[in-house]
Amino acid sequence: MGTNYSDSERYYQAQKKVEEIKKFYQHLTVYLLCNPIVIVVNLMTSPGYLYFWYSLLGWGIPIVLHGLKAFDCFPFFNKEWEQQKIKEIIDKEKVSQKQIWK
Repeated sequence: MGTNYSDSERYYQAQKKVEEIKKFYQHLTVYLLCNPIVIVVNLMTSPGYLYFWYSLLGWGIPIVLHGLKAFDCFPFFNKEWEQQKIKEIIDKEKVSQKQIWK
């Protein structure tokens, strides 16, 4: 089932994609700027206990997931899954509407 989009719809989708990628890069930039500060503070205040790993991993995992989603590399919940779910919900809605009118 091919989807036939108009030029304006394709432009809107591309614009949304660019915005999503831009948000990922902003997120990554904040991560790369903040974590060195956390590392320095950790090493200066309590070098015996390295707690900066919590920040690196706790924030790093969402960064990776955000990147996978932004660049359409997510192994699940991708565009095909979305289209399938939309179709499934619309079909259920049609069935329930038919049952109401019987």
